[in-house]
Amino acid sequence: MLNKPVLVESLIVFVIVLSVHAVVWDRYSWCAVALAVQAFYIQFKWDRLLQAGGAVFQFRAAANSGLLPASMVVPLLGIAMKERCKSAGIVYFERFGIVVASTGMLVALFLSVIAVGITKPVPTNTCILTGVAGSIIIYTMKHSLTVSEVIEVLEVLLIFVYLSMILLYLLPRCFTPGEALLVLGGISFVLNQLIKRSLNVTEGKGDPIDFFLLVAVVGVVLLGLFFTVLFIFMDSGTWISSLFFHMMTAVLGLGVIMPWLYRLIQRNPLFWLLQFLFQTQTRVYLLVYWTFLAASACGVVFYQNAKRSSESKKHQASTITRKYFHFIVVATYVPGLIYDRQLLYIASVLCLAVFIFLEYIRYFRIKPFGQTLRHLLSLFLDERDSGPLILTHIYLLLGMSLPVWLFPRSCAPKGTLSGAGALVPYSGVLAVGVGDSIASVFGSTMGEIKWPGTKKTFEGTMTSIFAQIIAVALILIFDSSVNLNSSYAWILASVSLVSLLEAYTTQIDNLLLPLYLQIMFMV
Repeated sequence: MLNKPVLVESLIVFVIVLSVHAVVWDRYSWCAVALAVQAFYIQFKWDRLLQAGGAVFQFRAAANSGLLPASMVVPLLGIAMKERCKSAGIVYFERFGIVVASTGMLVALFLSVIAVGITKPVPTNTCILTGVAGSIIIYTMKHSLTVSEVIEVLEVLLIFVYLSMILLYLLPRCFTPGEALLVLGGISFVLNQLIKRSLNVTEGKGDPIDFFLLVAVVGVVLLGLFFTVLFIFMDSGTWISSLFFHMMTAVLGLGVIMPWLYRLIQRNPLFWLLQFLFQTQTRVYLLVYWTFLAASACGVVFYQNAKRSSESKKHQASTITRKYFHFIVVATYVPGLIYDRQLLYIASVLCLAVFIFLEYIRYFRIKPFGQTLRHLLSLFLDERDSGPLILTHIYLLLGMSLPVWLFPRSCAPKGTLSGAGALVPYSGVLAVGVGDSIASVFGSTMGEIKWPGTKKTFEGTMTSIFAQIIAVALILIFDSSVNLNSSYAWILASVSLVSLLEAYTTQIDNLLLPLYLQIMFMV
């Protein structure tokens, strides 16, 4: 029996796909539509596998596979980037957008083939549909990509295959198939880009800001893999293991990551970072302000834990309490977006590295803070943190940061895009910081009319849309670089579709919603 919420979620994704390609229809649109149709059918195969326990790895429970919404994110993002850079006349990034779209399609198609391959009995109709979609995608790639671009796409696919086998085995119940596609596919693409740029370094070329994200993501992933393998053979909770952890972190950071970054930016990374952070008085003010907000967030954690009495150890933080952090993040990102986006870019990358490093300390029980972090963060767990890792706060940071990181700066000569594209960097703030937070708060406190098949309410969704429109008006007032050029109907439609997706999706909304809103704004 088909799941009605999944059908509605799929319908919303189809509407977004068709809306995007109504604006930018070309040969890649046929590929995207074919991929969406086959992902829709494959999604139900994955759902049955998960319910029957027939999947090879253990995925997150209490959620559907999420294959359709996850499969369309990277292809649509690449197509939107291609069109923006084509209109700006930047050929290199136009080709880069084509590579991104092709990579996303091929990786999603691979995950679909895996589902078909392990389904018993083999679904004949779905196999035919997957074959047709694959033929369309491969035919288009053959006539669109150069030999070097085809090799690059295949490299990402190969990295994704090996990375998936390793991380899905080491981290059971942390992802749904769709979330694994997004997260591990993104890491695979970043790793391939870092290798490619490391082998083609040209002295004096490239902005150091562009390399920080690549090195930080790859560095923390390699660090985690190294310690995961190491602690198979030794107890991570002892003082000796903890001392070894801190020593090896320093060795890998100073002996591998820093020299790698030095090779890319051709200068001392620490000196460059210090000079960059304190270059202007505005940056100093922002850093002081962000330090205050970080201290406030820590204060909320300590205060909520202090309220937890010894008789109620199973007590969990309420939805409203968890949304405090959303509002703190909004207060962090908005001034950065208005006054200094480059500083926000670097600060968010550093914050991501710190978050992941602290999660390693908690997960491995590294002394002296590992057990303390376990106790403090256990209060804020929800059903999405069913695996060994706590990822919701990292997803929140990613949801706010991805629109800033993925903003096509080279295709926006004046530092901003025209029309709705001017709101691209604000996609995380609108979708997660404002929309998701307001929907949760008002829906849980005043909502009465529930959307069919979900716990989300009609009142929460409508309030979310209204709050995002007010936020757009405030952005227009305070950010002089934003000029919407009468694209208000498209903005309202984009916000409404993404808010409806939030009501029906069981995937990590902090990760999915900002990317779809960014795609809608970019086209």
